[in-house]
Amino acid sequence: MLLHYLKKNVLHFTQVCHSNDSNEPLLICPDFTNNCRLKHSLMFLEGRFQRMCSTRKIIHIDMDAFFASIEQKDHVLFRGKPLIVGGNPQSRGVVAACSYEARKFGIHSAMPCSKAARLCPEAIFTPPRMDRYVEISSKIMAIFRQYTAFVEPLSLDEAFLDVTNMGEKHPSATLLAKQICRQIFEELQLTASAGISYNKFLAKVASDINKPQGITTIPPETAQHFLDTLPIRKFFGVGQVTEKKMRQLGINTGFDLRQWEVERLVFHFGKIGSFLYDIVRGIDDRPVEPMRVRKSIGSETTLPYDTDNLDELRKILAELAKDIEKSLHKKNKGGYTLTLKVRYKNFTTITRSITLKTAMFSADDILPLLPGLLATTYAGTEKIRLVGLTISKLTGRTALPRQLKLPFMYG
Repeated sequence: MLLHYLKKNVLHFTQVCHSNDSNEPLLICPDFTNNCRLKHSLMFLEGRFQRMCSTRKIIHIDMDAFFASIEQKDHVLFRGKPLIVGGNPQSRGVVAACSYEARKFGIHSAMPCSKAARLCPEAIFTPPRMDRYVEISSKIMAIFRQYTAFVEPLSLDEAFLDVTNMGEKHPSATLLAKQICRQIFEELQLTASAGISYNKFLAKVASDINKPQGITTIPPETAQHFLDTLPIRKFFGVGQVTEKKMRQLGINTGFDLRQWEVERLVFHFGKIGSFLYDIVRGIDDRPVEPMRVRKSIGSETTLPYDTDNLDELRKILAELAKDIEKSLHKKNKGGYTLTLKVRYKNFTTITRSITLKTAMFSADDILPLLPGLLATTYAGTEKIRLVGLTISKLTGRTALPRQLKLPFMYG
């Protein structure tokens, strides 16, 4: 594992390292181990890798069936029953979350509620209560921060915790994870699962292994074996399309992935290829970031019925643009990139984007761009079941254009 890490980074080093007094690349002699600067680089990289493996302690805590569990906590009649948080099964809504009792019937998030009702006719449907979920989430995050300031929320129901510097107070990250999960249950009557390892990727994968109420630790000495046996769909960034392509290329497990050189992975899969090359070798030095910067603001809706009526779609998108304007104003943000999301009747989903030189802050900025984006889809000819808009490449409102004073305006 270390050899691959050093090899990749040394290649990078030879490409970017320059001499002190010119912009010419530093020439590495064939007997490169005699090169003083490269020796120092190797020592640095080896130290970085060893510190990452031996000293970092990362916990990923993921609440078990969060939305559904809160509903069961608040409503006695829901407990022990197949519960689905989502829209009316007679409507076009989708499953937002479901209890473990419902999952036994093959029900999962994002499934149409109508299909969920067919799979489990006795299921109980209840609408989501986001205000309540946000309230409980804030209490969970507060518990996390009792143990460490390094808490990186990923969503309402999961977060990374870096407990590396807990010292003598909590020498075992595994025991600490158990203690945190126990405190959550005692205070909120909700269960959680935790994964513990020396990097974020492994910790997140580990938290999903023994759900619900699972505690799984992946130490450095067993990490490579674990990664070799991991199904390729479990790797971060591998969605359905990428998984299909990988399987066509003979990549079914981590072991298969590890046989590929980084250049081939980047050629076939783009920039994610380099990341996959690292994580399959147990290399992921991404820090836990307490002040995680939001990267986009969006809004989407499932239509009450499939439609190819352009006038209807334009009205719906105008409402979404107003929703985004409110969110942008609330967060004092704007953005340079607008993305249109369209899901057709057959559930095929596409996105179309445009990036401007000036930031968008309002619905008036967004609306003129929609006809052009819609024209690049099959809107008007194919029936559509969902549309969405997202603003990304966010910036502060200080980026608002201002009229500069011309010289003759001064007294």
